[in-house]
Amino acid sequence: MAGPHLQQPSFLLATLKADCVNKPFAQRCHDLETVIEELPAKELHGIFPWLVESIFGSLDGIIVGWNLRCLQGRTNPNEYSVALDFLDPSGPMMKLVYKLQAEEYRYDFPVSYLPGPVKASIQEQVLPECSLYHNKVQFPSSGGLGLNLALNPFEYYMFYFAISLITQKNSPVTHHVSPSNSAYFILVDTYLKCFLPTEGSVLPPPSSNPGGAIPSPTPRSPAVPFSSYGMHHTSLLKRHIAHQPSVNADPASQEIWRSETLLQIFVEMWLHHYSLEMYQKMQSPHVKESFKPTEEHVLVVRLLVKHLHAFSNSLKPEPLSPSAHSHTASPLEEFKRVVIPRFVQEKLYIFLQHCFGHWPLDASFRAVLEMWLSYLQPWRYAPEKSPQSAEPLPRSVSEKWAAFIQENLLMYTKLFVGFLNRALRTDLVSPKNALMVFRVAKVFAQPNLAEMILKGEQLFLEPELVIPHRQHRLFMSPTLGGSFLSSRSPAVTDASFKVKSHVYSLEGQDFQYKQMFGTEVRNLVLKLAQLICQAQQTAKSISDHSAETMATQSFFSWFRFTPSDLNGSYTGNDLDEIGQDSIKKTDEYLEKALEYLCQIFKLSEAQLTQMMLKCGTAQDENGKKQLPDCIESENGLILTPLGRYQIINGLRRFEVQYQGDAELQPIRSYENATLVRLLFRLSSVLNERFADQMEVLCSREDFVGRLCRYHLINPHLVQKIRYSPMVRDRTSQNWGPRISLRFLASYRTLISLLMIYFLASWFYIGPVGCTFIILIGYFLYAVIMTFFFEGWKPHEH
Repeated sequence: MAGPHLQQPSFLLATLKADCVNKPFAQRCHDLETVIEELPAKELHGIFPWLVESIFGSLDGIIVGWNLRCLQGRTNPNEYSVALDFLDPSGPMMKLVYKLQAEEYRYDFPVSYLPGPVKASIQEQVLPECSLYHNKVQFPSSGGLGLNLALNPFEYYMFYFAISLITQKNSPVTHHVSPSNSAYFILVDTYLKCFLPTEGSVLPPPSSNPGGAIPSPTPRSPAVPFSSYGMHHTSLLKRHIAHQPSVNADPASQEIWRSETLLQIFVEMWLHHYSLEMYQKMQSPHVKESFKPTEEHVLVVRLLVKHLHAFSNSLKPEPLSPSAHSHTASPLEEFKRVVIPRFVQEKLYIFLQHCFGHWPLDASFRAVLEMWLSYLQPWRYAPEKSPQSAEPLPRSVSEKWAAFIQENLLMYTKLFVGFLNRALRTDLVSPKNALMVFRVAKVFAQPNLAEMILKGEQLFLEPELVIPHRQHRLFMSPTLGGSFLSSRSPAVTDASFKVKSHVYSLEGQDFQYKQMFGTEVRNLVLKLAQLICQAQQTAKSISDHSAETMATQSFFSWFRFTPSDLNGSYTGNDLDEIGQDSIKKTDEYLEKALEYLCQIFKLSEAQLTQMMLKCGTAQDENGKKQLPDCIESENGLILTPLGRYQIINGLRRFEVQYQGDAELQPIRSYENATLVRLLFRLSSVLNERFADQMEVLCSREDFVGRLCRYHLINPHLVQKIRYSPMVRDRTSQNWGPRISLRFLASYRTLISLLMIYFLASWFYIGPVGCTFIILIGYFLYAVIMTFFFEGWKPHEH
């Protein structure tokens, strides 16, 4: 891991490796703390790479390390607290980092494990824009394989910490783990609060020498001649370190390099896996590799976004005198000013673009959605929040956020269109999918937000006067060769130029902008509103069907004692199992979402009424059955893309029923195949032997005749056979009164009979008595059903 001089393991390293096998976790951490406190940096230098790998795991994922992503206080409270204390910003591990930092040691990190676009550019000898990689790329020694980055101890530690979220995807999990309660998640939050504080300044690192200071990394001469794409961004601290009369005069200026380095590493490791610019320029095969973020990964990124909003919003108000600003603003305040547009905006936008286009169409997309909505609402993390009022009305978005909205226009508009396209392909009857539509509609319906987005679009669409062809990036970058702190970009008063610069810097000069409030997107919103209406109707149908099923379900129907169940086909749906409470939630979410969409896009009541009527035309007279969307052709009905979507997601279906003899229909999954065949033979023998007697009984006009007609004749089949020769040919020749014993082959019936016999033996009734009870019960059931369905009118043949 480290340089060649560390290839021979030391005695200390061998001892610590042996302790990993023989000693418990808490004892090992205590011993490591003692070693770090007592030994000099020269001896600790040799164990540092091994210690980092043993904590965060190896880069190839084979060594799991401490498995911080699965370590939780609820399941392992002792190891959880020990690990957090050891890795705390003021804990033993950071003391080791700062002790080695003072000696300016360097450690090699292989370029092959960097994110795809960064790795590709370095391998092509193109220097990435991020200053994190400048002056660090090292050619391999003679005979060595691959390029390496020469990192200082702080960078090396944070590289491993950040990349362990990516490399340890397949770590063993023996129990359900909540990512937000894991030790890794807590450490990310702790590091952000320590190195990007919303109040005060960054705490100075602990030093073993009283009064001493840990120097910031010194620039090193480049080891590899690189060409560079884009602008060179030097460290935010360079001017302050070089020109401060005393390093101790401003501790924030001395230690802001840790804040900048931490943020750059987190953004590079977690977000820089997709790059439109690199994918356009680089055509190497390895650039085409697809990175698939996990839900846990997205949750950690959301934590980063929320903290950066709080960090940026903690910026002190600018002084009234512009001349006083350059003399009074601290480096940390300058860092807050540029942290989101300079470090996060572009990479987060591309990351979200990829997630919106490639994430599975399931409920796990909620993590991506909430991360996106968190970025869109910086006002939620502003310190000057007014006290929560009792009224449910949302607060209006202040005009002071107009600049943020305009400079992040694509985050609002293009990603909203991407969400619309996803929502149109999801099953909105599902409560989780309905909740996502509701969440987006609620956020965009905040008072004054839609107006500010519309204003941003109008600024972008204003005719441009003079815009240089390739200089749009200059508004997001310092002057050539400078830094953000050494030469701040002059204030640009042309808001239209700012918006154009934002859009073109992210999408290129030839980008064709699609207006969020234009006709095309409005039509998508109308389609979504129509789909919401359809989902509401479907949820209501499911609710009514479930209520009727519960009302008509009887004790004997569960036992499958009636053979009429075999005449129909299975019409169940997975949505039947979501329950009445979930259906109610779905209806509430969809109703509010539709209301919010009408507010955002100014949809009229007439348009909603027309959509509701259009949704209702597909229903039958009971309002419960909807056919899939299809068109009439010379070859019959042809499914439209919407109809295929409805069938795939179970929203609608064709009523397909078996049209032949119930005795000859295919054997069902809930039947015993052997019993079906045996009982069919037995039924056939009985029907042939007693055909004349059953015909006579069914011809009687009294109660016995009605009872026999109801149970021995299928009137629907008789009608079909009379008017359809094709059906008659496919059925048995004896289509008059018949005995059907097929219902006895149902697994439900078999289980029910076994239960009854078990209860009979429990009460010492015996098999004969149990059979007699079953026959009496079935006879009473048959009499009741005869009265209920047949009435007192004679059955007409």
